[in-house]
Amino acid sequence: MRRLLPLLFLPAPVFADTIVAPSTVTAVTIYPQGAEVTREVQFSAPAGRHDLRIADLPASTVPDLIRLASEETALGSFTFQEAGLIPVDPPAMPDLDAAISAAQATRDAAALARDRIAARIEAAEAQVGFLRGMTAEVTSQPPAEIAALSQMIGSEVLAAREAMLTARAEQAAADRVLAEADTALAEALAAREEVRAAQADKAQLTVAITQAADGAGRLTLRHFVEDAAWRPVYDATLIRSPAPALTLNRGALISQFSGEDWRGVALTLSTARPSDQAAPSLLWPELRRAELPEPERAYKSGAMEDMAVAAAPVAEVETAVPAMQGDVVVYQVPAAVDLATGVADLRVALGDLSFTPEIEARAVPRADSTAFVMATFTNGAEILLPGEVVLLRDGTLVGRSALELTPARGEIELAFGAIDGLKLTRDMPQNSQGDAGFLSSDTARSEAALLRVENLTEEAWPLHVIDQIPYSEQDELAITYSATPAPTETDPDGARGLLGWRFDLAPGAVQEIALTVQLRWPEGMELR
Repeated sequence: MRRLLPLLFLPAPVFADTIVAPSTVTAVTIYPQGAEVTREVQFSAPAGRHDLRIADLPASTVPDLIRLASEETALGSFTFQEAGLIPVDPPAMPDLDAAISAAQATRDAAALARDRIAARIEAAEAQVGFLRGMTAEVTSQPPAEIAALSQMIGSEVLAAREAMLTARAEQAAADRVLAEADTALAEALAAREEVRAAQADKAQLTVAITQAADGAGRLTLRHFVEDAAWRPVYDATLIRSPAPALTLNRGALISQFSGEDWRGVALTLSTARPSDQAAPSLLWPELRRAELPEPERAYKSGAMEDMAVAAAPVAEVETAVPAMQGDVVVYQVPAAVDLATGVADLRVALGDLSFTPEIEARAVPRADSTAFVMATFTNGAEILLPGEVVLLRDGTLVGRSALELTPARGEIELAFGAIDGLKLTRDMPQNSQGDAGFLSSDTARSEAALLRVENLTEEAWPLHVIDQIPYSEQDELAITYSATPAPTETDPDGARGLLGWRFDLAPGAVQEIALTVQLRWPEGMELR
């Protein structure tokens, strides 16, 4: 629903005149979702109170986040008019008005020239008709006079016909000139209508101002638009020798659909997230009741389809320089940037970060047939936003991954592809179930597995083998296990039931791990 939204109420000037002034976007700060736009408004006004109308704001302007500032002019109340409403006063378009006037004058001159040619043709046709209608009294005039009259009529008819032919030849050229003038005038009128139609999709702000003296004034307007965003992209390059090194090449993909082009603006990317949750969640007392169970209901899951919008990226601009605003990292692009509305994925380089990672070959024989390279490192002083990561190991593309939101000095773990020469197997030579004893009411289950890692590469690898055993939270279900060799870690990071072994595996070497699990539960109960 369209509305006129007053944002601030102050005494309004009486009999104030209205000044319409355009605005120029000078700076934009883009967040992961949304952008703050800074505009400069320059105008000229006599001393006294006036209404300053800024009629070129994008339709996506958020009214509550409008902020105004001026050093020369006193600012009063202001109102915001949403897009789609007819402006109170049409915007001035002096360039287009001048182009339309020139095109109209050219068209009028061409029409006049064509009409003059048409008049010449009409006059020649009338002269020929008159001459052809002349007759002579043969009986009363001497033959010499009749011959002279006949010669005169012939000459005049010939001259009139030649003038007619010349005029008709000029008429074709005049018609072309007139047609071109009509086209130019129609294009100029269409351009003005296009601007007017675009203006109907613009929002406008009317500000009560007071000028202390005659002269120029300037106002700074800051507002927020939601249809803009940036997201990080990363290239992670891992080098294992002669010393482990990891380089994170960072970039930002910027998109904006505000409805206006940003040309030559100072661009800043901020890691702040004003569109996200700004306050901690609230917890409320939880009332629980015990009731009879309800009958189960059938549930049918619906299919979901992934949809992606492809956009051609544009050329990458200069590397942005990081800075801090409190505890928020911002990246300032050193050169002015052009970013048209509707353009997706303008790429800005954010520079490289270097780390010294810890590298291991992680093996999960229960699920995989090969081990994978894992690199673990600690982030620096800058927050890393979530984004897609392209993975390169020793100069070779090995896959893609995703980086989660990582605070400063947070730990990061990235996988860098499979190691085909580290072969994994997990065999189960024993898997029996039965009564624990002849007279016992207990039942039991025993499982045995043999984990095997073989290094077929020509280098030693630090191995991290992971397997799992079931765990129980019931006193009635007892679970015990034995492993040879014994695991070096159990329940890592609180993940119950996980076991880990760490060791170095030389080229050509084989490491086996024997794992046995026993489960016991009372008679009459089922294992689930």
